[in-house]
Amino acid sequence: MLLSLYNKAVDYANAFIHLFYPHICLECGTDLVSSHTVLCTACENSLPFTDFFQIENNIIEKVFWGRGEITAAGAGLFFTKDSIVQILIFELKYKQNKKAGWLLGRIIGSSIQYLDRFNTIDLLIPIPITRKKERQRGFNQSIIICEGIQQILPALKIASVLKKPRSTRSQTFKGRLQRSKQYEHLFALADPISIKGASLLVIDDVITTGATLEAACTCLWLGKPQSVCLAAAAYTL
Repeated sequence: MLLSLYNKAVDYANAFIHLFYPHICLECGTDLVSSHTVLCTACENSLPFTDFFQIENNIIEKVFWGRGEITAAGAGLFFTKDSIVQILIFELKYKQNKKAGWLLGRIIGSSIQYLDRFNTIDLLIPIPITRKKERQRGFNQSIIICEGIQQILPALKIASVLKKPRSTRSQTFKGRLQRSKQYEHLFALADPISIKGASLLVIDDVITTGATLEAACTCLWLGKPQSVCLAAAAYTL
C-alpha cells in the first residue's frame, strides 16, 4: 500500500515537472520523450545507422590497414553536416548534454552486444582531452559515451589510461604525413600494467581521418594488451 502511494506520488511529481520543464526531442520537437534520452522513439529509429560493427573489413577497418594492429572497428552512425547526428555531438561537447552522449553510447553497446568480433572486450578506453578542455566542458565526452555503453554492457569497465598532455592545432589544411608527425606523441600511457593482456575497446566521438585513434592505439600497444578494437559514435562521410 505504501509502495503504491509512493509510486503514485513520484508519477505526479514527474508529471508536474514535465509540465514546466518538458523533455523535447532534439529532432522533431515532440514532448513524447522519456527523461533519460534526447530523441523520441521514431527519431531514434530513423537515425543513420552504419551497421559497420557486424561487417568485417568495413570502411573504418580499411582506414587503419597498414596503420596499426586493429582486431575490429566500427562506428554507430554516419556524421554529415547539419544532421541530427551533428546536433547530438554538439549537444554533448558544447552544451554539456550527457543524455546525448549516453544515447550515442547505447547505440554502440547495442550494436556490439551479440557480436563475436567484440565479445572478448575487457576494458573501455576513452580518448582523452586536455585538462583545459575538460575544465571548460565539465567532462570528457568519450567517457560519457563509455557510460552509455555500460548501460547496455555493464560488465565492461572504463579505464582512463590514456592522457593527453598538450593541445593540437587544426588538421584541416595538412596532409596525412604532416598529421601523422603531429599525432606521433599525442598521448601518454599512465598505467601500462593495468592493460597488459587485456582486450581493449577504444572509444571516440567521431572518426574523420583516423589519426587520433591511430596515435591512441600506438600508445596503447606499449602496455602489451591482448587486442585492440575501435568504436566511435559516428563516422564522417
